[in-house]
Amino acid sequence: MLSKRIIACLDVRDGQVVKGVNFEGLRSAGDPGELARRYNAEGIDELVILDITATLEARRALAETIGRVARELFIPLAVGGGIRSEADAAAAVEAGADKVSLNTAALADPELITRVSERYGSQAVVVAIDAKRAQPGRTDFIVYARSGQTAAGRDAVSWAREAEARGAGEILLTSIDRDGTKAGFDCELTAAVSAAVSIPVIASGGAGSRDHFVDVFTAGRADAALAASIFHYAETSVRSLKMHLRDHGIPVRLT
Repeated sequence: MLSKRIIACLDVRDGQVVKGVNFEGLRSAGDPGELARRYNAEGIDELVILDITATLEARRALAETIGRVARELFIPLAVGGGIRSEADAAAAVEAGADKVSLNTAALADPELITRVSERYGSQAVVVAIDAKRAQPGRTDFIVYARSGQTAAGRDAVSWAREAEARGAGEILLTSIDRDGTKAGFDCELTAAVSAAVSIPVIASGGAGSRDHFVDVFTAGRADAALAASIFHYAETSVRSLKMHLRDHGIPVRLT
């Protein structure tokens, strides 16, 4: 079995890392360069920067922030937010990104996935899917665009299948319902998408304890799990989390 990856996420606004609940109520969580340096030293497997207001402000992700983070890392770096074209993807790569994450722009122009994949390879293309349950208790999930503000009229499972067919190398799947709540990943959502595609699925939204990662790697069938506040505020260390996963029979890379 392949090792499961642990990924830290830096949600960035105005050059600073922020964190909220259900995509709202953002508060400062630190400097992106300092956090990147810490996570790299602690043994995180990958890092994601999401410039969370770039799409709403109709601008590219901040190259200066990407560069500051990339200089601290010897692990893969993915960048999302404001990537609306091949030129935007190129700018992120030139600034230091190893992967680009497409969300709102891919929903508006699904062929963008194919164009970026053909240019950089599918391994460099992550399609981010922000999803919410249609209604509490239901098992159908609606995709949202524009930082979770606008329903896209797409079903999460079918959109994941299409993204894979168009050239995506990974799916970054965020539960809006669980984001920032620390109530655990939405394992039903993650399992449904994981069963529908053959590319890796990164679970996001809701991490609050080490056991939540155990759950999403078993019941949720995730290939990787992403978290923010549990790492930002030192509620657990990366090594402690990985040791806990290994103790539960889940393969991880220990450094």
